[in-house]
Amino acid sequence: MENMFCFQCQETAKNQGCTIKGVCGKDYITANAMDLLIFTLQGISVITTELRAKSVSFAEKSVNAFVRDALFCTITNANFDENSIKERITAALKLRDELKAIASEKGINLPSLDALNWHTTVDKYDVTAKVVGVLKEKDEDIRSLSELTIYGLKGMAAYAEHAARLGYEDAEIDAFMQKALNDIILKNRSVEELIGLVLETGSFGVKTMALLDKANTESYGNPEITTVNIGVSNKPGILISGHDLKDMEELLKQTEGTGVDVYTHSEMLPANYYPKFKKYKHFVGNYGNAWWKQREEFESFNGPILFTTNCIVPPSKNAGYADKVFTTNSTGFPGFTYIKEDENGKKDFSQIIELAKTCKAPEGIEEGTIVGGFAHNQVIQLADKVVEAVKGGDIRKFVVMAGCDGRMKARGYYTDFADALPKDTVILTAGCAKYRYNKLPLGDINGIPRVLDAGQCNDSYSLAVIAMKLQEAFGLEDINDLPIVYNIAWYEQKAVIVLLALLSLGVKNIHLGPTLPAFLSPNVVNVLVENFGISGISEVEDDMEAWIA
Repeated sequence: MENMFCFQCQETAKNQGCTIKGVCGKDYITANAMDLLIFTLQGISVITTELRAKSVSFAEKSVNAFVRDALFCTITNANFDENSIKERITAALKLRDELKAIASEKGINLPSLDALNWHTTVDKYDVTAKVVGVLKEKDEDIRSLSELTIYGLKGMAAYAEHAARLGYEDAEIDAFMQKALNDIILKNRSVEELIGLVLETGSFGVKTMALLDKANTESYGNPEITTVNIGVSNKPGILISGHDLKDMEELLKQTEGTGVDVYTHSEMLPANYYPKFKKYKHFVGNYGNAWWKQREEFESFNGPILFTTNCIVPPSKNAGYADKVFTTNSTGFPGFTYIKEDENGKKDFSQIIELAKTCKAPEGIEEGTIVGGFAHNQVIQLADKVVEAVKGGDIRKFVVMAGCDGRMKARGYYTDFADALPKDTVILTAGCAKYRYNKLPLGDINGIPRVLDAGQCNDSYSLAVIAMKLQEAFGLEDINDLPIVYNIAWYEQKAVIVLLALLSLGVKNIHLGPTLPAFLSPNVVNVLVENFGISGISEVEDDMEAWIA
């Protein structure tokens, strides 16, 4: 029986699609509600695209914020709370009708929404993917390229949301996201036209990541080389996960002087690299590894956990930490306490802090340190040293191993690959994929660490900037002439927009794993292979010989 259909993440069932329940833990009711939410966003986008084309004003800022959040909450592992998704659908339909009224008042004839069988009530949450979701498009190739675009938009919305929370917005980016949603639902586009839309999505992905980079660095300083403690103190702590640096800042402010320490987990590790956060003495380091190990690591942490973004793993039935987990922003999970913003955009974390005071200190699971902070500004300062090492033959190749980590045993490939790399190679990384090798004793080359961690998945932008600076330093006409190999792991939709961004910059011969996305049809795979040299991975020894030797 097919209750749902979802194939947006790398762990989708049998690399074909989840039809009963998501491998991520999402049930079919929530999955179908998410399909309906995306469908209503397309309705909103049809109207806003028309209003913009006719230069009709509307509450653009609030509409943009709503669309970003709604896209973000459908990302894999972000929100498992059926009720919060339904609340967004209700709000989306209300917003759609308000926008229709504006169009009607201005005499604008909108495309026939009724002809698209759009729901006008909020009680039909049992709709299936065949009605409003992925499978409503019958043509396999059109569906593949449309979903590739939508997943890119979801990742773009996540990064744009983080930037907006720091006061950095770009109306052009928001307008593009809505126009793309409009084009997918209304335009009868050919495969060639949709390929163009995919690349345009990648181009706007570059703009979005640049905007977020600007927001982060102007707010908290340029990341700098930092030695991060991975042990524990003897004080109670709060563990903060996700990607939102604004929440990180607010939590540090509110915990100062309380006797409670703050630790990062998973994708929040790079917060340790920002100068502005280093002034907080109770910010003591990183606890644990990538997101998928959270069940065991949250138990041993003992204190409360704050999810600022996606990467939630549903706790087991007997989890001792389930009543200590808090969510905020676009995230949600039934039974977890949700922290809302007040009317001034502020959050009160006192409930988390008071709970932390009653908890035991974290149990140590490892000792030592790891080094990171190699974003583009820091690496550019080392450019002369890097160029000299390349020209002198000490560095033969750079290997970009950015992206996501995940639960599949096949991901052990990335640990083995990093460990097997020749000692004259340097890994450039960003995202939680680094947890597969950032604690290996790989050493350095002339003082340059062999693992250069630029930060979170969105900091893959830094890796692109570094590549372009190296291209300039070596006087190369084509970025693909650099001694760089791309061996990227993917898991969810933020990795999709990173991939599309690289393609839009002209980067070719990217190796993607541990599997190619299930949402790519055979014909679309062929297009990517023929035009961009996209390929998968095989065995470590074979790939090492083909790419590095």
